[in-house]
Amino acid sequence: MSDSSSDIGLVGLAVMGQNLALNIADHGFRISVYNRTTSKTDEFVAANPETPGGLIGTATLEEFVQSIKRPRKVIILVQAGGPTDAVIDGLTELLDPEDIIIDGGNALWTDTIRREKMLNEKGFRFIGSGVSGGEEGARFGPSLMPGGKRSAWNELKPIWEAIAAKVDETTGKPIEGAEAGKPVEGGVPCAAYIGDNGAGHYVKMVHNGIEYGDMQMICEAYTLMDNLLGMKPEEMSSVFGEWNEGVLDSFLIEITADILGQKDPETGQPFVDIVLDTAGQKGTGKWTSINALDMGIAAPCIAEAVFARCISALKEERVAAAKVLDAKLEPFDGNTAEFVQAIHDALYCSKICSYAQGFQLMREAQNEYDWNLD
Repeated sequence: MSDSSSDIGLVGLAVMGQNLALNIADHGFRISVYNRTTSKTDEFVAANPETPGGLIGTATLEEFVQSIKRPRKVIILVQAGGPTDAVIDGLTELLDPEDIIIDGGNALWTDTIRREKMLNEKGFRFIGSGVSGGEEGARFGPSLMPGGKRSAWNELKPIWEAIAAKVDETTGKPIEGAEAGKPVEGGVPCAAYIGDNGAGHYVKMVHNGIEYGDMQMICEAYTLMDNLLGMKPEEMSSVFGEWNEGVLDSFLIEITADILGQKDPETGQPFVDIVLDTAGQKGTGKWTSINALDMGIAAPCIAEAVFARCISALKEERVAAAKVLDAKLEPFDGNTAEFVQAIHDALYCSKICSYAQGFQLMREAQNEYDWNLD
């Protein structure tokens, strides 16, 4: 394919890459795709023959680059770190000056600053863009946080705003209902220029850190209802469902209510009672905590959430300690409804604190790294 017909290209066809490519094609943009394993490209394109914009599969990086309109826009969605650098190195041998490379992975913002400096010196433009929303978000509408040269953003903007999640201008609530080939229409796009060089990936990092804190607070609310109040999972599911109708309305509260209502199909037991109680982490919460320490900003909600995950990973040690430290909880003899309301209020207050810590961190970063965060 060498007719330079595609509006944009994407390298990396893991689930996130595939879903983002389909999202772009659903909005009428022609997109070229490339994966190191050619069979994966062939299978992906064959499985999606009819999209509004069209998918163009390419077998080599040279063919991929030739298939994109100039100035080219190329998204990279591969593993952060060395693999991203390797793809960039390969692309720079083939791209022309003023072409734009977009890193949509979970990159450390200092890597983004380094990459932009290197690419600018070679005549290319670079955007480091946070992509939030997971696999489902990538397919039907992520939140996008681009950082880099504003001229590059201006060229990427029509695509990024089209594929982003949309919120109602009046209520601020997400506009849902997107389907394959039928994206939502109208609304305010969850995509905006964040600032120079690493600003986009920095804000995405802090976003993830706040989310770490949010999840830990929800876990602690669950623990109080479970261990102290002796509530059953289905009861807690109802409580979280009610909370999601008020000031705590959020995706995490919504899915907590859903998870607590699930039962294991084999045993019939509540799913939450049999799932392994350990949590992994991808590193962004740790990065946020380290950066907060480096800048002298207190972010205990985020840092303690990271430590809680570290402790959860020590399964054998926790089991051994539980046998030695056999703590007994006194039965709760107070007003359960009042205590549940107190948990609600504490969770609400804690979430405000977590957001405030994250925003203070971004404000300090703006001064430290000479960004103009909006």
